[in-house]
Amino acid sequence: MRAMLRTPPLILASTSRYRQELLARLRLPFDVKAPQIDEAALAGETPAATAERLALAKAHAVAAGHAAAVVIGSDQVAELDGRAIGKPGTHERAFEQLRAMSGRSVVFHTAVAVVRAEPAHARAAVVPVTVEFRTLGDAEIERYLRLEQPYDCAGSAKAEALGIALLRALRCDDPTALIGLPLIRTCELLREAGIDPLAAGSE
Repeated sequence: MRAMLRTPPLILASTSRYRQELLARLRLPFDVKAPQIDEAALAGETPAATAERLALAKAHAVAAGHAAAVVIGSDQVAELDGRAIGKPGTHERAFEQLRAMSGRSVVFHTAVAVVRAEPAHARAAVVPVTVEFRTLGDAEIERYLRLEQPYDCAGSAKAEALGIALLRALRCDDPTALIGLPLIRTCELLREAGIDPLAAGSE
């Protein structure tokens, strides 16, 4: 009888509940580990390059302690006028972000990386999402922030929730990228690393 190949363990290098919920859609068993890395941008680094580097760094940090596992890392950096926009952290900073993005187009760069320590394997992809914001009044921004409190989201806009009401349009070829994990690219990278979501789901 031919021996069946075992699917390697899968780990998500993120404590983000948004990414956990997205990865769960693939119906693959996975563990969650918090990567310990410095997430500061480097001098002269573009927002897209920052997102890709950090996604790889998160995956490598966790893979170093789990050699047999396939590890997914992800990061998102928003960009307005060439400047990176991160997680606001506070109500005041979120208000400033949304006021600056009012009536503007913002690009959210979402990177995903898949890494395996043994045998050595590392791939990454960056998926841009162009988001067009409506013209927003101060009172409207304030109401949204009080209701949603999106202080842990890059750009302060939760498009999977009430933040969708702030937008005029979205342009992207991977619809879950804006939420935090581009699942189309994730599936592609997992297959390259030896995990086929459809085949694995039948084991």
